[in-house]
Formats: sequence, C-alpha cells, structure tokens
Amino acid sequence: MLKTYIPKKEELKRAWYIIDAKDKILGRVATKAAVLLRGKHKPFYTPHMECGDGVIIINAAKVRFTGRKLQEKIYRRFSGYPGGLKEVTLDKLLEKKPTTVMKLAVSRMLPPGPLGRRLVKRLKVYADDKHRHSGQKPIILEV
Repeated sequence: MLKTYIPKKEELKRAWYIIDAKDKILGRVATKAAVLLRGKHKPFYTPHMECGDGVIIINAAKVRFTGRKLQEKIYRRFSGYPGGLKEVTLDKLLEKKPTTVMKLAVSRMLPPGPLGRRLVKRLKVYADDKHRHSGQKPIILEV
C-alpha cells in the first residue's frame, strides 16, 4: 500500500536565498519570496508544516512599481480606538520605512495565523545591498 510521505523536522534541510530587488517589480519579488518561505518549490511541500527556506531581500528601497501606485496606493492601520484610523500613501511610506513595504507585501501572501507568523521570522529585508547574513552562505537568486 502506498503512503503519503511527510518529512520530519530533522530531515528538513534549510537553505538561505538572496533576492536583489533593484529595478524589479514589487509583486514579482514578493511572490518569489513567499514561495521560498512556504517551501512550495520543494518536492515534499506540506501545507501545515514549516518546510521552507530563509529569504534575504536586498535593495528594497529601489524596487519598481507599475501604474500610479506611488500616489494612489494607501496603507491603512487601525488602533482600535475611535478616530484611530491611520493612512499613509506608498511614496511617503517608502521615504520613511523602505523595508516595511516589502515586508507587508510578502507577509500578506503568507497564511494568517501561527504558521504565517513563524514563516515571516525567516524573512530579512534590507534597504540597501549590505546585509549581515554571510554566515548562512546564501544562494543568490534571480527573479
């Protein structure tokens, strides 16, 4: 009888990937990062397990956008109090916190709940090309 193979935690081999976001479209980079974090590129992908790899995104401040998203895209957050709705446009958020745009794009492509929160911990985003993860011997990936 054939059985479905589910890998054990000890059998999982984790790698680290570097994605250079310079002059790349935000959604394309975020999609590739979400696939790598989730582990969908591996043959033994299991939806309820954390079997993905780590991702380092560099040059997040130099990412490209299509259309008029810089002026029209709005990021909203709500504090829970009356009048606590905060709105900021994409170009203002890129000026203040360039890494937040990439983190939000990737984290919103991951599942909600405890699994998604664990996966986001293996995502490292940097605004320029300097990072401190050379000890992981990352693999440079073209998107």
